[in-house]
Amino acid sequence: MPMVFGFATHRRQQLEAEFLRIAGAMRQLGAERFWLAGDLARDNVGPESELELLVVHETEQPFHRRSDFFQTHLRPQVGTSFIVYTPDEFLELRERDPLIVEVTSTSDEVIV
Repeated sequence: MPMVFGFATHRRQQLEAEFLRIAGAMRQLGAERFWLAGDLARDNVGPESELELLVVHETEQPFHRRSDFFQTHLRPQVGTSFIVYTPDEFLELRERDPLIVEVTSTSDEVIV
Protein backbone atom coordinates (compact mmCIF):
# COMPACT_ATOMS: atom_id res chain seq x y z
CA MET A 1 0.00 0.00 0.00
CA PRO A 2 1.47 3.39 -0.95
CA MET A 3 2.21 5.85 1.83
CA VAL A 4 0.37 9.17 1.52
CA PHE A 5 2.21 12.01 3.21
CA GLY A 6 0.42 15.10 4.44
CA PHE A 7 -3.01 13.56 4.73
CA ALA A 8 -3.11 14.08 8.50
CA THR A 9 -2.44 17.78 7.94
CA HIS A 10 -5.18 17.93 5.31
CA ARG A 11 -7.57 16.08 7.64
CA ARG A 12 -6.77 18.51 10.47
CA GLN A 13 -7.64 21.43 8.19
CA GLN A 14 -10.93 19.78 7.23
CA LEU A 15 -11.84 19.13 10.87
CA GLU A 16 -10.89 22.64 11.97
CA ALA A 17 -12.91 24.25 9.17
CA GLU A 18 -15.95 22.13 9.97
CA PHE A 19 -15.58 22.86 13.68
CA LEU A 20 -15.65 26.61 12.99
CA ARG A 21 -18.72 26.24 10.78
CA ILE A 22 -20.56 24.17 13.38
CA ALA A 23 -19.50 26.40 16.28
CA GLY A 24 -21.12 29.34 14.55
CA ALA A 25 -24.49 27.59 14.49
CA MET A 26 -24.61 25.98 17.93
CA ARG A 27 -26.29 28.89 19.77
CA GLN A 28 -29.08 29.05 17.18
CA LEU A 29 -29.71 25.34 17.74
CA GLY A 30 -30.03 25.78 21.49
CA ALA A 31 -26.70 24.42 22.68
CA GLU A 32 -26.00 25.85 26.11
CA ARG A 33 -22.34 24.81 26.21
CA PHE A 34 -19.97 22.69 24.15
CA TRP A 35 -16.39 21.49 23.97
CA LEU A 36 -14.15 20.04 21.32
CA ALA A 37 -13.29 16.42 22.15
CA GLY A 38 -11.48 13.50 20.55
CA ASP A 39 -8.43 13.47 18.29
CA LEU A 40 -8.55 17.14 17.33
CA ALA A 41 -8.74 18.24 20.98
CA ARG A 42 -5.87 15.86 21.84
CA ASP A 43 -3.81 17.12 18.89
CA ASN A 44 -3.58 13.57 17.57
CA VAL A 45 -5.28 13.82 14.16
CA GLY A 46 -4.86 10.99 11.69
CA PRO A 47 -6.47 10.11 8.35
CA GLU A 48 -9.46 8.44 10.06
CA SER A 49 -10.07 11.12 12.71
CA GLU A 50 -13.57 12.47 13.15
CA LEU A 51 -14.83 15.68 14.71
CA GLU A 52 -16.13 14.99 18.22
CA LEU A 53 -18.11 17.48 20.27
CA LEU A 54 -19.42 17.30 23.83
CA VAL A 55 -22.66 19.29 23.95
CA VAL A 56 -24.95 20.46 26.75
CA HIS A 57 -28.43 20.86 25.30
CA GLU A 58 -31.91 20.73 26.80
CA THR A 59 -33.80 17.85 25.20
CA GLU A 60 -36.38 15.18 25.96
CA GLN A 61 -34.78 12.70 23.54
CA PRO A 62 -33.19 9.50 24.88
CA PHE A 63 -29.39 9.63 25.01
CA HIS A 64 -28.87 7.48 21.90
CA ARG A 65 -31.07 9.76 19.73
CA ARG A 66 -29.81 13.18 20.82
CA SER A 67 -27.09 13.52 18.22
CA ASP A 68 -29.69 13.09 15.45
CA PHE A 69 -30.91 16.65 16.04
CA PHE A 70 -27.46 18.13 15.39
CA GLN A 71 -26.69 15.77 12.49
CA THR A 72 -29.96 16.71 10.78
CA HIS A 73 -29.69 20.45 11.28
CA LEU A 74 -25.96 20.86 10.67
CA ARG A 75 -25.34 18.19 8.02
CA PRO A 76 -21.62 17.83 8.83
CA GLN A 77 -19.24 17.62 5.87
CA VAL A 78 -16.84 15.30 7.75
CA GLY A 79 -17.48 12.43 10.14
CA THR A 80 -18.84 14.08 13.27
CA SER A 81 -19.98 12.77 16.64
CA PHE A 82 -22.13 14.82 18.97
CA ILE A 83 -22.18 13.53 22.55
CA VAL A 84 -25.16 15.31 24.08
CA TYR A 85 -26.02 15.67 27.76
CA THR A 86 -28.90 17.62 29.26
CA PRO A 87 -27.91 20.42 31.67
CA ASP A 88 -29.06 18.33 34.65
CA GLU A 89 -27.09 15.27 33.49
CA PHE A 90 -24.02 17.38 32.92
CA LEU A 91 -24.18 18.84 36.44
CA GLU A 92 -24.74 15.40 37.96
CA LEU A 93 -21.98 13.67 35.98
CA ARG A 94 -19.36 16.39 35.52
CA GLU A 95 -17.03 15.02 38.18
CA ARG A 96 -17.48 11.29 37.62
CA ASP A 97 -18.16 10.62 33.94
CA PRO A 98 -14.71 9.89 32.41
CA LEU A 99 -15.53 11.58 29.10
CA ILE A 100 -16.84 14.76 30.71
CA VAL A 101 -13.90 14.90 33.12
CA GLU A 102 -11.34 14.44 30.34
CA VAL A 103 -12.90 16.88 27.90
CA THR A 104 -13.64 19.67 30.38
CA SER A 105 -10.20 19.43 31.96
CA THR A 106 -8.20 19.34 28.72
CA SER A 107 -10.24 21.45 26.30
CA ASP A 108 -11.57 24.98 26.62
CA GLU A 109 -15.29 25.47 26.53
CA VAL A 110 -16.47 27.06 23.30
CA ILE A 111 -18.45 30.17 24.08
CA VAL A 112 -21.76 30.17 22.24
